[in-house]
Parts: sequence; structure tokens; C-alpha cells
Amino acid sequence: MRSVEAQLLHRPPGLGAGEVVRRLLAVQAQDVPSACLAFRARSPSLLLADVESAWRDREIVRVWGPRGTLHFVHADDLPWLHAVTRRDAATLRRLAQEGVSGDDLLPLIEGALSGQGPLTKAELEERLAGRARGQGVVHLVALAAFHGLAVLAPPRGGKPTYVHAADWLGAPITPEPDRERALAELARRYRRAHRPSEPEDLAAWSGLSLGEARTAWRLSGPGPSPSPGPNPDTGLGTGTPDPLPAEDVPVRLVPAFDEFLLGWKSRDPVVPAAHARQVFPGGGILRPVVLAGGVAAGVWERRGAEATVKPFGPLPAEALAEEVADVRRFLTPTKG
Repeated sequence: MRSVEAQLLHRPPGLGAGEVVRRLLAVQAQDVPSACLAFRARSPSLLLADVESAWRDREIVRVWGPRGTLHFVHADDLPWLHAVTRRDAATLRRLAQEGVSGDDLLPLIEGALSGQGPLTKAELEERLAGRARGQGVVHLVALAAFHGLAVLAPPRGGKPTYVHAADWLGAPITPEPDRERALAELARRYRRAHRPSEPEDLAAWSGLSLGEARTAWRLSGPGPSPSPGPNPDTGLGTGTPDPLPAEDVPVRLVPAFDEFLLGWKSRDPVVPAAHARQVFPGGGILRPVVLAGGVAAGVWERRGAEATVKPFGPLPAEALAEEVADVRRFLTPTKG
């Protein structure tokens, strides 16, 4: 059974938003509201405002990462993670499909972003003077991001904003020059957050080829072993404490695209076959899931701060009510 503890779903006290991201390695953030709710599922005290503050303060950064997908990443991890997850070849293909081509694409988008602060897609489109429109603009920003030159700032008026990395972080993201070192760190950190796991899981999560994932696995050394203390450099356990039984986390509402479901090659251990269609209805949709004992036991949705649960069967009523109330707590602005 997958470790709810490695994924922080036992909600250890005292973790800030940055530490949650650091321990998980990255949090998928294609959909920002869902990504923010992933923090709630792992902390009994964080509020939405705390996550937003960590983003504004540059402690966590929204950027294209594993699988070429937007993630929240801890700022300290950007150099080595960037070194092993850049996918500029795929981005160039998408640009060509959008009719955006030329030998000057990187200086074009860098010039449009540099010194401007966060810009919406419409504002960038205007600055690009017809060279790219619509999704072509986003793919241009992704190209810059894979070269360490762009990240996403918090939304403005409900719209995503894009910013030059030097303007937001103080300098472009410089990738770790030692690829083997970066691969080893990737596998070490992945294995701590995903148990049990194999190279095939790392390949599926990271977007690396299976061959590179196996190399990273080998470079990372033996897997985590029991150890009581944290690594002073990373704040992570130097090994693996005794696993927390999944039944000790009776109910947890995790958002769409949560790492607990997406972090492995197969979702079968978490999603019973009888309910797979309810969780994955097709079209790339992954619904928010109710976990009970570490297994999907329902789906849920929300309107504003109110969560509505659709269970697959009986669930512990008190634990479920506490989770629904905690979603409300997380999303409700504090007064004063």
C-alpha cells in the first residue's frame, strides 16, 4: 500500500507551505485552486493565504517542471530540478503547430518579458507585435522557462501572469551543471516522497526516459532506511520512519491532480477498478478524491468554500465532517 506518511497525508504539524513543497519534491499546479488544496490536505494549520504568501515571497515558484507540466517547486530546488526536466524540444514542436517559428524565438520572448514585471497573456501578445497569439504566447513563455528565463507570478484579475525569472527571483535559473548529481538528487527526493516506488514510477512522474530513470535510481544509492533524525541540509528525514498505517488516516479530501494519485506509473493501488471511471471520466480529467485508508472511497466537488462529497460506500461520518469543515477553514479569509 502507498505510504500516506511519505505524502504527508497524516498532516504533521508545523509545516509551512515551502516545507510541504520541499518534502513532496513538487506539487502539480496546472490548476492553481487544486494545487492550493493539496497543501490543506497535508497541513492542519495552513490557510490559502499562507500558500499565496509563500508564492508572492518567492519561497515557492510556479514553473514548468516534471513532464513539462506546471508545478510549484521550492526556490532552492529550481537549479537541479530544472537540469533534469527541461523539455524545450517538445515546446518547439508545439510552437510550430501554432505557426510560431524563427531562429530568434528565445531572444524574442526574453525581450518581451525583461524588465516588465508580471504580464498577462494579452499584455505579452501585444508586446510580441503579432509574432505569437493565444497558446503560442504560452508556449513561448514555456520555451523561456526551460532555459531558466521565465516563471509564473500570481494571477492578476483572475488571469495567469508571466515574468522574467531575473525580475522575479533576482537572477535567471542556472541549471545544476553536474547532470549525474541532479539525477541522483531527483531519485533520492522522489523515493522519500513516494513509497513504495520503482524506476518505472520515477520515469512516469518525471518525464525522464526509463533508461535515465534507472540511472538516477542507481546513482541515488540504497533506498531510505529507518532513521529518527532530519537531514540538517534538507530538513528531510535521512531515512524512513516506521510507516504509518493507512487506516490511521481514516478520511482525507485530496484535490484534482493530487500527487498521491499522479506520483506513480499506475493508479490501480489507489483507485479500485469498479470506480475508475468516476475518478477518471476521460478527457484528461482527474476528479478530487476522497481517500479512506489510503484508497479512493469517493469523489468530491466544491462551490466556493463548501465541499460536497459523493462516496462510493459508507464512510466514517465524524472524520468526513471534519474534513469538509477543514476545507472551509482553509479557504475562508481570516478577519482582521
